Amino acid sequence: MKKLTSPEFARLGERTRLALAGRDPTDSYGFVNPPIVRGSTVVYPNTEDFLVRKARYTYGTDGNPTIDALLAAANTIEGGAGVVVTPSGLMACTLAFLTVLSSGDHVLVTDSVYRPTRIFCDTFLKRMGVEVTYYDPLVGGDIAKLFKPNTRAVWTEAPGSQTFEMQDIPAIVAAARERDILVAMDNTWATPLFFDAHKFGVDLSVQAGTKYYAAHSDVLIGTVSARTPELYKKLRATWSQLGLIIAPEDAFLTLRGMRTMAIRLKEQMPAGIAMAEWLRDRPEVANVLHPALPGAPGHEIWKRDFTGASSLFTFELKPVSMKAVGAMLDGLTLFGIGASWGGYESLVLPFDCKDYRTATKPGFKGPTIRIHIGLEDIEDLKADLDAGFARLRAVG
Repeated sequence: MKKLTSPEFARLGERTRLALAGRDPTDSYGFVNPPIVRGSTVVYPNTEDFLVRKARYTYGTDGNPTIDALLAAANTIEGGAGVVVTPSGLMACTLAFLTVLSSGDHVLVTDSVYRPTRIFCDTFLKRMGVEVTYYDPLVGGDIAKLFKPNTRAVWTEAPGSQTFEMQDIPAIVAAARERDILVAMDNTWATPLFFDAHKFGVDLSVQAGTKYYAAHSDVLIGTVSARTPELYKKLRATWSQLGLIIAPEDAFLTLRGMRTMAIRLKEQMPAGIAMAEWLRDRPEVANVLHPALPGAPGHEIWKRDFTGASSLFTFELKPVSMKAVGAMLDGLTLFGIGASWGGYESLVLPFDCKDYRTATKPGFKGPTIRIHIGLEDIEDLKADLDAGFARLRAVG
């Protein structure tokens, strides 16, 4: 198997690069996949080399070949200056904040942010002396009106992880760039395959790799990608100082998942849209929030900036009791009730965000359910939900 040069590799298609990135059989005794390397201590051939740390790896917290293979694959699709990997998606979010914020700084955070990230902002950042302001995710370029002299960063998430507001990332980036304010983004929903965050000027692109990267609901992992070499150096230093090493087994499993990510996403996207269309026509459903669905909120921004969509979205029921919602969901056989998504299995999650949103109050009149469409047969999933709707109507 001939080893490709960097220019040759760069000219390959997306799926081909994902299949090849981070592996070299000549380094793995001919085996296709890089081996799992476990270790903490690194030994040196002599005193001189040890004193100047003349080695690719100095200690287990510096990484190892298995983790580097994952970083190579992640960097291939992110297209930035460098990537670090963390033990969870939440840790990736918090690392991005810790890389760029100090006591006395001000950060703007979208009101539709992933709730555990919000909790981190309301607790840890507050203890650090960082001022946090939540803003309307639909503010667009008017975010400039919220800037303060000490504003250092804007946190974005498109779409919001429960309410699916589609943010105008180019407008936010343009406003922030005029004031030399950094823009970070949780890009887990679209992944770099469907939204090229760095191309749109996002400085730090975050992935909860637990979702579509690993994809099999058996790994917790996150990544942060920096747009510029200067920012990557700062990101890498923060990562190193916090000791955020991951298990080599998790790196191996995530890398295995990434090999098929493009195929899975392109299979799940039409299934998600088909289910969104089916739900929109249901008499029990008041609204469907899926950015790739024509006529849905944020569709025009999605069509302008994104090249695809994942299969996670939300639908709002017409007013009905929570007892009826429980009857609908508890009897499902193909959908699990769970907080994650991005795996091969379909999931549902009832939620209510009205109590903790501060900048905006979603105007839902009925119960809301977030749904993830996995790799099951779409007609089987519809039949499972159809039976669930029958139970909902029976309880009322």
